[in-house]
Amino acid sequence: MEVLEKKRQINYGEGINRDDFPILLETIRNHPVVYFDNAATTQKPKQVIDALVKYYEHDNANVHRAIHQLGERATAGFEKARNKVAEFINAHSDKEIIFTRGTTEAINLVATSWGRKFVESGDEIILSEMEHHSNLIPWQLLAKERGAHLRFIPFKEDGTIDYNEFIKLMNKNTKLIAITHMSNVFGTINPFKKIIRTAHDWGVPVLLDAAQSVPHLPVDVQQLDCDFLAFSGHKMLGPTGIGVLYAKTQLLENMDPYQGGGEMINTVWLEKATWNEIPHKFEAGTPNIAGAIGLAEAIDYLQDLTMETLTLYEQDITTYALEKMMALDGITIYGQAPERGGVVSFNLENVHPHDLAHFLDQHGIAVRAGHHCAQPIMRKLEIASTTRASFYFYNTYEEIDYFIDKLQEAAKFFAF
Repeated sequence: MEVLEKKRQINYGEGINRDDFPILLETIRNHPVVYFDNAATTQKPKQVIDALVKYYEHDNANVHRAIHQLGERATAGFEKARNKVAEFINAHSDKEIIFTRGTTEAINLVATSWGRKFVESGDEIILSEMEHHSNLIPWQLLAKERGAHLRFIPFKEDGTIDYNEFIKLMNKNTKLIAITHMSNVFGTINPFKKIIRTAHDWGVPVLLDAAQSVPHLPVDVQQLDCDFLAFSGHKMLGPTGIGVLYAKTQLLENMDPYQGGGEMINTVWLEKATWNEIPHKFEAGTPNIAGAIGLAEAIDYLQDLTMETLTLYEQDITTYALEKMMALDGITIYGQAPERGGVVSFNLENVHPHDLAHFLDQHGIAVRAGHHCAQPIMRKLEIASTTRASFYFYNTYEEIDYFIDKLQEAAKFFAF
């Protein structure tokens, strides 16, 4: 049964209340907002916004070490958030949860604290050709500093990783695998279970860039058995400036601190210092307390709807969008992976992505145009950029229909 028919029979989106998202009630140039830029950042429900306001109005103080009541309330909220994150991804302990500014800082933390200690000259780090710059540049810097080498798993024409080539890259010099869980360009969900099993057979740890997966898929780090996992709050209804690094306890215990300052210390002399226990060893200075509390509220919101339900709905609406887009003349869609998330990168013939994004914006539709922080992908595809539509659970079939109509209008408009 085609999705075009199924959408009239199954409502995976039942229970989703778009009124919870104030920005979706806005208009742009007298058009209702159609927000298809969710891979860049998601919109925030009132519940998250209210949690931020409540903290600043009633509980604002610095965390840890404070004896006064406000400090105790702020600390309780902050550490409760850590516990909720741990439960959300099924970490073994909340000590395995490090709060960061986002996925980028989480990966940089591993490259700095783990990489500088354990990567040596001649070692190899395996990435893929489809990495976001956040999971590429930190390893470039580390490799240059340590005299290590980067190796890359190629992607095939359909936007999937060539697993057989990955097997060939593994050798006694391999020190780490760092790979995107879900591509922000193709939407491809990579064969992470096979990759992790293979890496562990060689005794090699694996880092997953989960910026695009944790907001959209049920993720269980114990089941995955990944060694590191990084994601961002703002891509899953939470505030900007808050993210998470999950790492196995033993790895964190053996890593050096990321930054020096307050909170990450145990005892300090003028000439030396000892470190705090994990996770605090990696959280120097005043953290983003409000951001963590907002992220916890976002997790509550997602869990109330259930990740399984949201995943089904997003898969359905993405399939619906792809079916309609592929029926258009002159369109090229990049990435045809059988397992994929709600990200569609495409180009319309003879229309520059920036021009198309501007045209759609005139009708209230927000999409992304550019290289999507993945210039090596564009270079391999021999294009400069694409237009990217990315969906979340608050998007609707009616918005997809409107989007398709405007794509058809754009094709006609730019044909003259």
